[in-house]
Amino acid sequence: MSGDGERMTAKSCFDCVKSIESVYTGGCVAASKDEKRLFTTCNEDIFVLDMASGKKIAELKGDTEIVTTFAVKPDGTHLVAASRSMQISIWDLATFKTVRSFKAHEAPVIAMDIDASSTLVATGSADSTVKVWDIDRGYCTHNFKGHGGLVTSVKFHPNKDKLCLVTAGDDGMIRIWNLGTRKCEAVLESHVSVVRSIDFTDDDDGAHMVTAGRDSVVNIWSWKRRSLLRTIPVYETIEAAGLLATNTQTGLDAGNNCARTIYTGGEKGVIRLWDMDTGKEIFEQKKELNAKHAFVDVQYLRQSQHLVGITNDQNLLFYAATKKLERVRQIVGYNEEIIDMGYVGQGQVHLAVATNTEQLRVYNTEDLNCELAYGHSDIILCVNVHSKGSIVATGSKDNTALIWLVNMKAPPNQRVLCVATAVGHAKAVGAVCLAQGASCSFMITGSEDRTVKMWDLSPLSSLFDSPERTAAIISESGPVKLRSTYTFQAHEKDINSICVAPNDGIFATGSQDKTAKIWDVASGKALGTLQGHRRGVWNVAFSPVDRVIATTSGDRTVKLWSLSDFSCLKTFEGHTNSVLCVEFLTKGTQLMTTGSDGLIKLWNIKDAECVLTLDKHESKIWTLAKQHTEAHIATGGADSVIYIWKDTTQEHIDRLHMEEAKLLEQQQALDNFLSVKDYRNAINLALSLNQPHRLLTIFQDVMMATEHRHLLSAEDGADDSAQRDQPAIMGSVSVDQVIGSLAPDQLERLLGYVRNWNTNGKFARIAQATLYCVLTQYTSEVILSLPSAKDLISAIQPYSERHFTRLDNLLTDSFIVDYTLHAMDSVNPAGMEALTIGNDDSDYE
Repeated sequence: MSGDGERMTAKSCFDCVKSIESVYTGGCVAASKDEKRLFTTCNEDIFVLDMASGKKIAELKGDTEIVTTFAVKPDGTHLVAASRSMQISIWDLATFKTVRSFKAHEAPVIAMDIDASSTLVATGSADSTVKVWDIDRGYCTHNFKGHGGLVTSVKFHPNKDKLCLVTAGDDGMIRIWNLGTRKCEAVLESHVSVVRSIDFTDDDDGAHMVTAGRDSVVNIWSWKRRSLLRTIPVYETIEAAGLLATNTQTGLDAGNNCARTIYTGGEKGVIRLWDMDTGKEIFEQKKELNAKHAFVDVQYLRQSQHLVGITNDQNLLFYAATKKLERVRQIVGYNEEIIDMGYVGQGQVHLAVATNTEQLRVYNTEDLNCELAYGHSDIILCVNVHSKGSIVATGSKDNTALIWLVNMKAPPNQRVLCVATAVGHAKAVGAVCLAQGASCSFMITGSEDRTVKMWDLSPLSSLFDSPERTAAIISESGPVKLRSTYTFQAHEKDINSICVAPNDGIFATGSQDKTAKIWDVASGKALGTLQGHRRGVWNVAFSPVDRVIATTSGDRTVKLWSLSDFSCLKTFEGHTNSVLCVEFLTKGTQLMTTGSDGLIKLWNIKDAECVLTLDKHESKIWTLAKQHTEAHIATGGADSVIYIWKDTTQEHIDRLHMEEAKLLEQQQALDNFLSVKDYRNAINLALSLNQPHRLLTIFQDVMMATEHRHLLSAEDGADDSAQRDQPAIMGSVSVDQVIGSLAPDQLERLLGYVRNWNTNGKFARIAQATLYCVLTQYTSEVILSLPSAKDLISAIQPYSERHFTRLDNLLTDSFIVDYTLHAMDSVNPAGMEALTIGNDDSDYE
């Protein structure tokens, strides 16, 4: 394969450095009082998120049943959660462990609130009862009965001295309970449907109470008189309502500012502000284009003055209460399937993602913040990003394609703008590709109607050249309506993929009809057909440097084709299911593929060899995106998770070189220790280098040298009582001391060597000596505390018994020799003397 003169190292190692996964699947959401942590429900578990970055700090594992509600102590020390199992669990937020768990009601708990002193928690259940619990001691202090249906809301009065609890149910009744007298002080009747929210004013010690529900009204009550002061009709089903801090400046005109402001959120999917004193609506958000969400809850963050709207499509939308409810942040709770994506922005740190929704989601991969762009009215099926990184094209099930301009440095509501629409296909647009040139002059789209359209993007050149003016232009005239240059039927079945060549001269299409075709961009004329796959073609990609194209198919193969004669050059086999996506890497010398088998594979094109397989996804991987620098790769699929992979090839090579250099240094040090007979350091180093043969050689040399020295001493008749006074098991006291002072991991490794040596009769003597040295210097408790002690003992024991049996047999056989010698001496002692004399004579001669 040809290059561009600069040699690049072939990639061989990728590490997963980040993941974007589900953090909220619907249900309760709460924030700590200091607003540093956010708590969300994810199926049967509760996730603890860092409020600033959105990263998951901890996961509170549930009891396999869906969490129904939870609340956080105002002092931030504990979290109380309830699930469908009717159990209440109390979690310590310092250790993230369960402190206690107990059964609370005869039906699931629906509502929960903790008092200002962080002492009591009130629970409202589907069994029509309300209970108050002492959190730290875990016992029930009050049990209130009186509601005729589900208890949907509970709230402690903010004044600690009043010791009152307000509860509401699906019958519309509001009851006020006195914790001191344990009696119901009042029953407030005004609502005619489920009451969802209860709140109190903060400027008059809770003298006024606000309630709202699904009967489309907000009621304001006098706490002292227990009477209704005002009813505000809001004309929508309310799921959440509350009061902003007194005298909060909302950024509205002077005439619309008020001292006490009520916020509401519900089925319309917008937050509205009301003057509590007059009942007048002072502000209503403008709903996003094609947005279909409704609010299921709204949380007020008093410290940061943010309202968090929790939507029915599992998104958390942060609005600034002091800036006309301007959206400042989004956290996407659940992604469903990741269908397609691409890196956008100048720094390539953002990902434009298409999921099973009509929103285009742009993630910041550094802090996991997400921008939601509304424009399509049905699920987005495909995404393509221009080389500039600021132009994005999407195709959808609503039969249209849209052009987006991305500027992540713009204000939050202007970062992702829809600048053009392409309407003309009769069915869903499943493939889209922008021109590769700097001017981005055209777009190619493919549809389930089997046609291909080319769209002229020249009317957008002024918007591309001056993105800072785009918002003003679009707000005045709206998105530009594009016109198609030509339309033709390209395939006999659905078109799955379109790719434009780097020179903008040709483009390729892949279809379910098992073929890929090459077309001329200018005329739309067919130039060639790539035939050879046995199943539909899922993806096509041009090489950035050579006249070749890669295709992936449902037949589990990847094929490389020549653009000169449209012949197949290579076939890559290795996936166990359909291959869904392909990208060229390393200047066209490598391929990376993803498949329905959940695997990511890296191939060397030269020898068609798979050099790396990554297995982290739990289901099919629909899409693969790479940065221009190829430093990071992103993959996403049906498991709703996006994984970010970093190219660590160079780090891996550097690490190997460092390890080799260090190993050489240690080998040289070991040789130096042995040359000067420094056995203590030599043994420690051999153990750290994991070299059992070198260690065996050291032990053999030490024991042989000691035996040779004793033999010479015996021949010379020297007194060796000093050696007998301090016997050395391994032949050297220093070696015994080293073995007796090993760390647990070194001791376990040494016993592993002994196990292997003990299987060979040639080395059994060294193995048994080493084992004896260990057993005499370590207690049984120390040896049994080793992780693999049981396996080591069970492996050493049978061979040791075999060796001792062999020695017993040798000892028995030696008795025959001894008996023979004694018998010869008793039969002919003179002969023995002659033999002795003869030997003496020969020595004399």
